[in-house]
Amino acid sequence: MKLIKTGSAVLNQTPLDWDGNQRRIIEAIERARAEEVTLLCLPELCITGYGCEDAFHSPGVQATALSMLEELIPHTGGMIVSLGLPVMSGGALFNTSCLVADGQLLGFVGKQNLAGEGVHYEPRWFKRWPHGIRDDLRIGNRSYPIGDVMFRCGEVLIGFEICEDAWVANRPGGELAQLGADIILNPSASHFAFGKHAIRRRFVLEGSRAFSVSYLYANLLGNESGRTIYDGDAMIASCGRMLANGPRFSFADMLLTTAVIDVDATRMNRSRTGSFRPVLGGDDDRIISAPFDFPAIDHIENDDEVESEMATKEEEFTHAVSLALFDYMRKSFSRGFVVSLSGGADSAAVATLCKLAVALAASDIGLDGVRRKLSYGNSAAQSQSADELAHQLLLCVYQRTRNSSETTSAAAAGLAAGLGAEFIDFDVDEIVEKYVALVEGGIGRELSWETDDIALQNIQARVRSPGVWMLANLRGALLLSTSNRSEAAVGYATMDGDTSGGLSPIAGIDKAFLRHWLRWMEDEGPAALGPVAALAAVNRQQPTAELRPQDANQTDEDDLMPYDVLDIIERAAIRDKLTPREVLRRIEPELRQYSRLQLGGWVERFFRLWCRNQWKRERYAPSFHLDDENLDPKTWCRFPILSGGYRRELQALRAELAAESEADHGS
Repeated sequence: MKLIKTGSAVLNQTPLDWDGNQRRIIEAIERARAEEVTLLCLPELCITGYGCEDAFHSPGVQATALSMLEELIPHTGGMIVSLGLPVMSGGALFNTSCLVADGQLLGFVGKQNLAGEGVHYEPRWFKRWPHGIRDDLRIGNRSYPIGDVMFRCGEVLIGFEICEDAWVANRPGGELAQLGADIILNPSASHFAFGKHAIRRRFVLEGSRAFSVSYLYANLLGNESGRTIYDGDAMIASCGRMLANGPRFSFADMLLTTAVIDVDATRMNRSRTGSFRPVLGGDDDRIISAPFDFPAIDHIENDDEVESEMATKEEEFTHAVSLALFDYMRKSFSRGFVVSLSGGADSAAVATLCKLAVALAASDIGLDGVRRKLSYGNSAAQSQSADELAHQLLLCVYQRTRNSSETTSAAAAGLAAGLGAEFIDFDVDEIVEKYVALVEGGIGRELSWETDDIALQNIQARVRSPGVWMLANLRGALLLSTSNRSEAAVGYATMDGDTSGGLSPIAGIDKAFLRHWLRWMEDEGPAALGPVAALAAVNRQQPTAELRPQDANQTDEDDLMPYDVLDIIERAAIRDKLTPREVLRRIEPELRQYSRLQLGGWVERFFRLWCRNQWKRERYAPSFHLDDENLDPKTWCRFPILSGGYRRELQALRAELAAESEADHGS
């Protein structure tokens, strides 16, 4: 047996946080050394941070990254460590991982497949490294190999698949195996999305099996740069068997997952594989050799694999958004959250997630760990308990007008108490009336609900904005917008009203799921914490904006359409890019309880509202990416602000429905 203790570390990095990123890398190296790890895989672009955006084009960023690399190299004595950074070569910028062995830089591997869809925009900054090409990179007075290369450290051959390289059909790993790779390292920056853990797990396991190698996968962790969430998810597999799988959604700065691999076992497994076709003679130009003595290990003591406990969408949503909120707060140096709590579902979900962010952080890293992370002048860092900490970090504000009901007032107050939040009740009706009187005087007539419905609704929402902004300013806290994705799709929100805020934590999730999640939170809740009984008063209500007089019995679904219908139409129209007539045909089998004419009317309403309200989506505060149904125009779903509005397509839909109606009447 040739046994090697390996490690994959997940890091909570921040773009351009040079000292912080370096400190966390050194912490991972030192932790690995303390646990007698010899080979350590770190995440993609861990030195700079992955989300540097156009700052990657700064020569200063590249120079500083190389300087940071030089400072890190001495920390690798007695170990082999992979480090990620952008590198200029041949007049182009490349996303690379380098390998350092026992304090010596061996060379750089260029990423061959760039992620250029969805939230990723790598081709904007980087060029893909061409297959099979090696070049030389001069740093100071020395030259280092760069390109499609492998590393022979002692007798062990190590290759790389960098993140996207493992997601494509023609993975580099196949050729690495033919060249005799014993170990493949995968430094990644793989964003969270619902159900994505299972996909990663499959390609790690299948890569280790099909290539007969040991496979080390290391990912980023936390809210790195604002919108994108990384769930960690370190994995080490060998010959189709998962040896170790680290936890996900940790609030820690760094986590190390270790396993002992048997190089002789993977080699023998490959030799028994009838389909294996080695490249005899090797490819010496692409293999960088360096002496390295692996310490002797005489037995394997791997812990039993820990499978992810986030088995449901409800758990994943809870942990992902809570971690993202906590990181956004601390990395923006904010001193808590302010939520305009209406007593309805959306603001209740946002407030609950804020409480969960604090509670899950305290549960994961302890109150002392939370205090350290909030030690940037935040008085909450002095809290003596998690409940006291939540009270200091979360302020909820109910803002009533004459159209508000006692039902929502009581629900808001009860939820704030149940969450342990600070609570303020404002009466803003007089301010609304002053604005109405001001405008009436200016235009020379009275406003009425019969002629001025939208304006009278919107002024109530907008009047609620300045007060909560003022409270956020006074506290140095984040004001959170409470709009969801379903509302964003059709513009059912008042700009500078309920969209006010510096962050929109639920703008990436649909209303139907939010309502389901709130019921789950009331009855069950996350395994680590349990339910929130105070949500019962919220869950009993029908969603309503409460902007019309109470005798109008306003509900969101009367204004729009049933939320489950809206979400189904949205997926077909926006995610799947179907035309109005195609959408109608798609949704009919799923919604047989409604007539074809009624569904057709809702389809037309959706498309009209979608086109009319792109400008609103452009103005939403940043939101978190959760799945491929995201509507964020800055990272995922681009649509013109001005367009033809599907006029031709909607005319065809109306003509089809009219013809069918006429035929029905004729028969």
